[in-house]
Amino acid sequence: MAKWEQFSAEAPDLAAAIKARFTATKHHVLATLRADGSPRVSGTEVEFRGPDLIFGSMWQARKALDLRRDGRMAIHANPGDGSMEGGDAKISGVAVEVVAEAELSAFGDDQHPPEPSHLFQIDIREAVLISVDHERNLMIVELWRPGRPVQRTERT
Repeated sequence: MAKWEQFSAEAPDLAAAIKARFTATKHHVLATLRADGSPRVSGTEVEFRGPDLIFGSMWQARKALDLRRDGRMAIHANPGDGSMEGGDAKISGVAVEVVAEAELSAFGDDQHPPEPSHLFQIDIREAVLISVDHERNLMIVELWRPGRPVQRTERT
């Protein structure tokens, strides 16, 4: 399982830039797969906890049920004011539900009451940052996949 810690170790500059996008605002867009295979988009919040990138869900919410059936997902960071300042960040992978009491308690704190809810860790399969170099009139795509160097593509 590729955790945030692995991404940060293998691509520290890209991981820092993507983390900055996800921490700049609270709400982001999560994409999951419905039972019929069509996409579902939902609002979500993410947290960086130790080696993990995690997110939660209200108990039995549609997005949680989607992920329990098929963990494939993607999260798009809120682009803020739309200026592309800092880039456009996306992470895709597989959401793995945390169900063991010992693991759940390790993620708990005073801000997260013990009410029924779902907690997911992200097994990161791909992280992408798209930015614009206005001086050179370029779109820059930086892509990381576990165990591989960052791929950088420039497009006019």
